[in-house]
Amino acid sequence: MTRDLTIAEVRLTPILVADPPLLNTQGVHQPYTPRLIVEVVTADGITGLGETYGDTKYLEPARSLAERLTGRSVMDVNSLFALDLAVDERRVRGAVDAGGLRGVQSADKLRLSVLSAFEVACLDAQGRALGLPVHALLGGRLRDTVEYSAYLFYKWAGHPEGVAGEPDDWGAALDPAGVVAQARLFKERYGFTSFKLKGGVFPPEQEIAAVHALAEAFPGHPLRLDPNGAWSVETSLKVAEELGDVLEYLEDPTLGTHAMAEVSAALREAARSAPDEGGDGRRTAVPLATNMCVTTVGEIREAFTRDAVQVVLSDHHYWGGLRNTRQLAAICAAFGVGVSMHSNTHLGISLAAMTHVASTVPDLHHACDSHYPWQSEDVLTERPAFTGGRVAVSDAPGLGVELDRDELARLHRRWKRDDGALRERDDAAAMRRAEPGWRTPVMPRW
Repeated sequence: MTRDLTIAEVRLTPILVADPPLLNTQGVHQPYTPRLIVEVVTADGITGLGETYGDTKYLEPARSLAERLTGRSVMDVNSLFALDLAVDERRVRGAVDAGGLRGVQSADKLRLSVLSAFEVACLDAQGRALGLPVHALLGGRLRDTVEYSAYLFYKWAGHPEGVAGEPDDWGAALDPAGVVAQARLFKERYGFTSFKLKGGVFPPEQEIAAVHALAEAFPGHPLRLDPNGAWSVETSLKVAEELGDVLEYLEDPTLGTHAMAEVSAALREAARSAPDEGGDGRRTAVPLATNMCVTTVGEIREAFTRDAVQVVLSDHHYWGGLRNTRQLAAICAAFGVGVSMHSNTHLGISLAAMTHVASTVPDLHHACDSHYPWQSEDVLTERPAFTGGRVAVSDAPGLGVELDRDELARLHRRWKRDDGALRERDDAAAMRRAEPGWRTPVMPRW
């Protein structure tokens, strides 16, 4: 039977999803975070799903794009990226993307984050129409499961008094013992065997102690630390010296390609001048990873030619979808740069998309990040499961997930009831509810 894959309707549903009080260098997560669910419906009734950020600055261009897709084919994905997607430059010029913590926001980054959801929705619809999983549309999976890392956060026991939010059973994590206890829960519940700590919250000495505590509690397990650029070059080098023997990589210790290159060069020089304990080789510098200084094609050349980073954390929301993510991975391979995957607060649609594309990347030597275990709510009929720290790659048509319309409607009603205070992610504003004098820190903090 020949299917009519003309786009007949595009549905955009902004929602607010419960989020725990997770701390980062910008502040704390709000009790609810905005997401946008995209549905692309074909003339013969096939619906493809996508997901991205739901702040107002994303909603406006998403609505403009949705209006222009009717009558196009879901197979014509390339044409999406040729459309002139208007963005209010004044809203993003020079702003720091506190929600994604990916450095300075730009109109191009915002456009790609919007396009990513539509590209995924079109690929999902294509797969459903053809009876093929999305990974087959990307060339086929190379692995049956994709490994993810436990994403550890310093965390309050609950949101501040007087702030509405959903309860959670994770408890507080504000010192090394709390971080280790949190990691044990992640391992017990989901089987994770590698751990990443979101840093930049406390002075470096406290976070060094937390990583050492993790190394003692989980000997031989890969560990990562990500302060989101909160440190100076000098502090970054001191932390790398303290933790170089236990870290898989150090993520965005300092801000900007220039500073990252300076840290990287100093680490390589130190490694060259320090023989290992056996005396028969040289120490290897701790690799630097990033999701902040390599987030667009234009940022690749300087970062790679200066050897500023050794691992790039890709994110299909940043790069404009799954196909662009594969292109990024190919460029990384050409330069000998490793690849992993970045995560921000996301739901199961995005986790499914991440898993499909990750399954097709040849040299994926690092476990991917995922916030998903922190999200108690979703819009799917069945949550993707972590088994042994891994997610199985679905062979069902499309992404292999189904929308729970009742839950989507409930979370949309929450968004509609909001007075606008939570429709924009703002970790600093959330922190001020607990600490009225809080100001977004000037970087570097330490």
